Amino acid sequence: MSVEPISPPAVSVVVPVRNEAENIAPLVAEIAAALAGRPFEVIYVNDGSTDGTAAELTRLKLLHPWLRQVRHAQSCGQSSALRSGMAAARGRIIVTLDGDGQNDPAFLPKLIAPLEQSGTRVGLVAGQRVGRQATSFKRFQSRFANAVRGALLRDGTRDSGCGLKAFPRDLGLSLPYFDGLHRFLPALIRREGRDVAYVDVVDRPRQHGVSNYGFWDRLWVGILDLCGVWWLIRRRKRVPDVSEV
Repeated sequence: MSVEPISPPAVSVVVPVRNEAENIAPLVAEIAAALAGRPFEVIYVNDGSTDGTAAELTRLKLLHPWLRQVRHAQSCGQSSALRSGMAAARGRIIVTLDGDGQNDPAFLPKLIAPLEQSGTRVGLVAGQRVGRQATSFKRFQSRFANAVRGALLRDGTRDSGCGLKAFPRDLGLSLPYFDGLHRFLPALIRREGRDVAYVDVVDRPRQHGVSNYGFWDRLWVGILDLCGVWWLIRRRKRVPDVSEV
């Protein structure tokens, strides 16, 4: 049964997916249950899927009027998918989560609450995974990447790779855009003078499909991105408080 949100949506849930057809229906149902009673929309960004992802989203859209699909003709990567979702969103608050089902939507209200309660002080609420459901090698690569990133950027997060994040739409769209942006949101939000809050979230095992992301295919690109973000932070200019006298 469809949960009918109040219109217009205050929250837009953006879910980037590529070849995740079997994971869509269960995750959509969990998102709806987590956000029941508040105005929301769910935007799946289909990043060039070649399986039944598009057909499954089309089927579910007939059941849920709050579900939308944005399609990339070819895969452009997770950051591009998130950007497309933000651009299409109608809500003031953007919430993101991965489409593989490992991020538990039950934590969505905990991500949204600090943004609703803090005014403009908090610019990002980020999930940090506990009980990571991954191979030993993937846990090692995450610890390594987080240690290097933290030492250079001093962004105060132990887990930048968690897909569960919430931030104001206008702030997200104002950030410098580049491929890999989603891995550096805490550092870039702090660069804008806003606070970052954290919520511990439980990681879940993948039920269907395989990961679309590898280590070696993004290692060198990640190093270049890290250097670029460090440069952006170093070159940030303070905006003067100007008044006419």
